[in-house]
Amino acid sequence: MRLGAPIFEKANDPGQWAAIHKKMGYRAAYCPVGDPNNIDQINAYAKAAKENDIVIAEVGAWSNPIGPNEAERKKALQLNIDRLALAEKIGARCCVNISGSRGANWAGPDPKNFTDETFAMIVDAVRTIIDAVKPTRTFYALETMPCMVPDDTESYLHLIQAIDRKGFAAHFDPTNLICSPQRYHNNAAIIKEFTAKLGPYIRSCHAKDVILLPEAIAHLNEIRPGLGGLDYRTFVQEVDKLDKDTPLMVEHLGTAEEYDKAVAYIRGVAKALAVGGV
Repeated sequence: MRLGAPIFEKANDPGQWAAIHKKMGYRAAYCPVGDPNNIDQINAYAKAAKENDIVIAEVGAWSNPIGPNEAERKKALQLNIDRLALAEKIGARCCVNISGSRGANWAGPDPKNFTDETFAMIVDAVRTIIDAVKPTRTFYALETMPCMVPDDTESYLHLIQAIDRKGFAAHFDPTNLICSPQRYHNNAAIIKEFTAKLGPYIRSCHAKDVILLPEAIAHLNEIRPGLGGLDYRTFVQEVDKLDKDTPLMVEHLGTAEEYDKAVAYIRGVAKALAVGGV
């Protein structure tokens, strides 16, 4: 396992970028390059990462390839193709996106999101992205989300089978699997099931937390690791069973101080479990 998080200190070149990660104790990093056509920059960062034993975890391609607007769909597909190409060139573990929504909110709910029609649209979109790049050393992956496919282990397995591409892999974010009180209180079992069935496919993981508020109608909020109900002992133990280079990337926090607290918490859990790499 390799822990990573965004860095707040400014890096002026690949060497400084690598030095900041090493100073923070991060052995994994988010992709530092945005332009898939800047080959010199891509190669320089890839070289710095390799020389400093830093794994580039993922290239984000956050967009909606199945949205209601045709022009936006085409734009999103091209963005995903470009980002997967960047992941391939820089040697990232994966390029990651969500499957998308049929509604106005690219990451939000819509009555059509779980229909057979939408499932077929997701399959076609992912195939189009992968077939355009034909990756040989990276993978395209979808982050699980509560309001769209894949939303659990079985739907992810179904998607892998339907897409039928070697370039398609899995992304693991257990917080996004927790979308009901039942799942909240049973999240350790959900984590174990996901890694047991999808472990060989998992290329990168996100670390955050979730809290169930004490209200009559269920309210689940994302929160900093250690402040919610996610079973981090189980999460860390299960990620430790995966490929030794699997990144565990902290995300969605607002300040460097919050990231420091989240990282300290995760490292404390790992230390108690005698798990290395963090």
